[in-house]
Formats: sequence, C-alpha cells, structure tokens
Amino acid sequence: MTGQNTVFEANARIRFRPMGTFVSGVLLVFLLFGAASARGQKHTFAISNGNFLLDGKPFQIISGEMHFARIPRAYWSARLRMAKAMGLNAVCTYVFWNIEEPEKGKFNFKGNADVAAFVRMAQQEGLWVIVRPSAYACAEWEFGGYPYWLLNEKGMKVRSRDPEFMKLMKAYYEQLGKYLAPLQVTRGGPILMVQIENEYGSYGDDKEYLKMNEKLMRQAGFDVPFYTLDGIDRVSKGSVEGALPAIDGSIDIKQIEDTVNANHGCLGPYFIGEWYPGWFDDWGKPFNKVSSKVCAEQMDTILAHGLSVNMYMAHGGTTRAFMNGANFNDNLPYSPQISSYDYDAPIDEAGHPTQKYYALRRVIEKHLPAGTKLPEVPPVENVITIPKFRLKYAVDITDVLPKPVRSEMPLSFEDIHQAYGYVLYRTNVNGPVRGELDIVHLRDYGIVFVNGKRVAILDRRLSQESCEIDLPDSSNTLDIFVENLGRINYGKYINDNHKGITREVTLMGRVLKGWEMFGFPFDSQPRVSENSGKVSDYPVVRRGSFSLEKVGDTFLDMRDWGKGHVWINGHNLGRYWYIGPQQTIYVPAPWLKKGKNSIAVFEELKVRQDEIGSIGTPILDQVRQK
Repeated sequence: MTGQNTVFEANARIRFRPMGTFVSGVLLVFLLFGAASARGQKHTFAISNGNFLLDGKPFQIISGEMHFARIPRAYWSARLRMAKAMGLNAVCTYVFWNIEEPEKGKFNFKGNADVAAFVRMAQQEGLWVIVRPSAYACAEWEFGGYPYWLLNEKGMKVRSRDPEFMKLMKAYYEQLGKYLAPLQVTRGGPILMVQIENEYGSYGDDKEYLKMNEKLMRQAGFDVPFYTLDGIDRVSKGSVEGALPAIDGSIDIKQIEDTVNANHGCLGPYFIGEWYPGWFDDWGKPFNKVSSKVCAEQMDTILAHGLSVNMYMAHGGTTRAFMNGANFNDNLPYSPQISSYDYDAPIDEAGHPTQKYYALRRVIEKHLPAGTKLPEVPPVENVITIPKFRLKYAVDITDVLPKPVRSEMPLSFEDIHQAYGYVLYRTNVNGPVRGELDIVHLRDYGIVFVNGKRVAILDRRLSQESCEIDLPDSSNTLDIFVENLGRINYGKYINDNHKGITREVTLMGRVLKGWEMFGFPFDSQPRVSENSGKVSDYPVVRRGSFSLEKVGDTFLDMRDWGKGHVWINGHNLGRYWYIGPQQTIYVPAPWLKKGKNSIAVFEELKVRQDEIGSIGTPILDQVRQK
C-alpha cells in the first residue's frame, strides 16, 4: 500500500483493446471459481504464455485484500464468506513481522497472529490465497510491519543489504516458511503467489537487495510464482528478473500492458496488485471516500479486458492497540493514521456489505458465464447499543508510577526497550526561570506539566516542539508525558523512527539533565483498584463495568472524551482522539459476553469525563477542532 494520498478515479485516458483472446480466461475463471482446492487436493498454478494457468487453464484472479491481524480471529470465516459472496475467487494478505516476532527471537504464530490458520480457513471457504510475507509491508501499519527492536541494532539500516538486517530477516523468513510453505498450491494448499518486498521502486533501486529478498524467501521454502508490486512509473526500479511485475493504482489498460511487457520480457499476464475502492485516513483530516459508481466502472473495465486484480481493501478491519503507522516526508507533515481501517471498503469495518459491495457484486456477476450464480450474501452479526454508564473508579498515573529508568539525558522508547505506549519524563529545575522550553525531536505528542499543573500540549503533526514556561523561585518538577503516535510506515525516513524525546531538552538554551523515565507500555488492560478516585491534571485511567443480556457488535461513542485508549475484557480496542474523523470505536461481539463486562479507559486530556456508552452505527467522518 502506498503512502501517497491519491485516490484513483476512472478517467478519459483508459484505452480499450480487443477482448477476443481474453474471453476464454474470463469464463474459465468462473467455471473454476467454486473449485478452490479441498484440503490436500493438489493443483498446479503457473505463469506461462502470458497467462495465469490454474491446472493448465487460463485463470483470471479476482482477489480482495484483508489482513488477518486486523480482524478478530472469531470473525475470519465470516469475512471470508462475505468476500466470496461479492464474487472474489482469492484473498490477499500481508504478514506483519512485528506481530509474528514482537521481541527479538521470540516468535508468536498463535491467536490473531496465526497466519497459517487464516490461510487454511480461506481454503475451507473455497478461496485461493496470495501472500505478501515481505519483511516490509507498509499497509499503514506501525513501522511498515518492522518490529521496533530493529531500531536498537546500532548502525543497522532496515530495507537494505546491511548484513545484520539480512541475518535477522533470514531468521524471520525461516520461521514464516515453516508455517506457510506447506500451504502452497504446490503442496495441496491454497497459496498461489508470493510477493517480493513491497513497492520498493518508490523507495530505492537496489536490484541486488531485491534478489537477496527473493533468495531468502526461496530458501525458506516458498516455491510458487513470485511477483513484485509498484506504481506504474516505478516498475523498472522495483521489478526483479523472473518475477511478475504487478501494478498498483493505475487502470490505464494500455499503459499497464506496455509497462509489464517492457519489464517482464513477455506479453502478460497483467495483474493490478492494488486497485483502490477506498483509501486510508489520518487523524485530524476528512474521511476519504470513493463513489460506488466510480468503483463499479473501474472494475467493469478491468474484468472486461481480462486483467487480474486485487482490490485494496475488500475489507479493512481495525488497527488495534498501538499498531497504526504514520506518513511523513519533506512535503508532508507527520500524519498518524486512525485506528479504524474501514477504508471506505466494500465490506465495512464491522463486516457489513455496503452499497459499494453490491455494486461490485453486480459487476462481477455480469461477467459470469450464463447460468452461473454467486453465493448468497451471508447474514451479519446483530448490533446492540449500550446506554451510558459511569466509570466509577479512577487512578491518576502519578499514583501508579513504575520503577524509573534514570539517565543524565532523556532516553528514547527504544533505549528503555519499550515498544509502544507512553513515557513520563521527569526532571527537577531550580527557579525562578521564565522562557522557552525546547524538546528537540519530540516523537510524537507531549503534555508538559510544571509542579503538577498542565501548561502546554505539543503535537508533532503541527511541528510543535517548544513552549513558554514559568518556574517559580523554588525547586520545580518538570514532567513531559510523551506518546508514540505510530512509527513512519512509508518513505525515505523509515530508518529515522525512534520515539519519545530523541535528543535533548533545553530551557532558555540550557540543556536540562538528570532525568527519570517512567514507562507506560499498556500492553495489557490497566488495573484500577476500588479504593482509587483521585484525579488531577495528569492523564487518568478509569475503570468500570457494564452488563449485557445479549451480545452483538457495537460502537463506543467517544465524542465526549478527549484522547486515549479503551480496553474491554482485556482487549485493547484502539486509540480515540476528539479531532476525528473517527469518533467511535468498533467493539466486536466475540469480545463481549453475557453478564458483566469490564472496561478501562486511559484518558489524556478530559480527565474528569467519566460517562461512556455505545451506539448502533459508526461515526468515522466527523473532524473537530475542539
């Protein structure tokens, strides 16, 4: 997924070509459409004579992207069935290195990180699978999928031929291969193709680096056809000899043909590896939309000309916990993405078919052979609402400070081996002093306190790193509460991704020393005792409970709150922020239960807010200044 904020629409530049040689492929795909391999049944898949060949016959891929890590495992089957009923014959997914190896050498392929289970489930639902296992993903995902601990490898550069990086990536691919290699079509599984790297042509042109990626994947056991994916003007930089160059974004048929032919050494096949029926969203910016009419017209053009396609996204889901990424380049201020990955996709965040879904389904149905029908659209989970209730217990973070890390100079998150969340930086300063406090390279959001009183908020999105403070004639406590809003996932600054206070803090030009760092990683639902209740200017954790007679999907209404995170029954539901456009948080039914449910809210700004409830529809398009 590219970080360029562009929405592609149908335009007059689309040029048509005769359909004759492609009709058989278009028809055969639907004859084979419902025959995705039963478990253990062997098939063949190849790229030959300008075609994708499934069991020796031309095959047109109609795929949709959905990321298993963004969907509750309990809903994987339901989302796959919904995708198939739209007319898809394949699904495509990234594998995110940072959820499979969250700490160096500690692999996790269980629960929502169990990519093999997702692939097997797709096979059971009659869908083929395309896997994007590259160490780098992008995908509006934290650090582009790289694990944070790579930043602690001194002097090492990710996305390069750096020997240490290659060694670590090799170890990851070897583990991944153990789970996915047996699920390739060559061994009776549903995996048809594997992608090398991701949109590398938009980053660099080191062909040797790309070949090393391919070699490591082959050594890990991947033996199905490989492909690369790049914007149409970057294919020459990102392609690899022997791998199919796929295109993202463009639907200019002639341009796609010419570009692939020039970089592949033969005529086709032509695969739009990312076609965008929607787009991602940033905090503080309007919700992006693409009309159903435009999407239907584009899909009709693609299918009519016999091209294969993967829609990004078919179903976006949710970026839970602290896994959202951010964009930043020389022309774009730091822009973190929201927790909802609804993407204006045809299947919405809660798994419901949209108007766009039915428009695309009609287009795909139009290209079916006579008498062939799509599966019925499956039912969706019922939706409930929760009346407002109070969160009775609260604790000020200064009452639950963990053991500090001490250092003369402030340390980054990585320096104290904290991946995500928040760090409270504290030092003492003798007054009186009145002047500019400058936090050099604040990453990414800081709340400044003097003697317990909040005096400023600094936001990297707004290029804010300094403020005026006034210290009285005494020893003063200076606190800076810093939040990691998401590491950059795209572009040339991906190696510059440390979090927290990454340089120094000065007051009227004087470097402040003697720091304590208190980490709040919030890697589990925070606990609040029933004896608590104190609230000051500092961020607060509130706890409460609610009871349900029946469960269902719902949407927490966060419009009265400021900024923070919510947990229900131990699940981190993601970040909320009053600036929008996201004003609700999706709560999937499998994470609720009949009877008593626990909830915790970490609130940074509106610390006296204590009521919460849910509504039956999401609010994803409301930007607010206050």
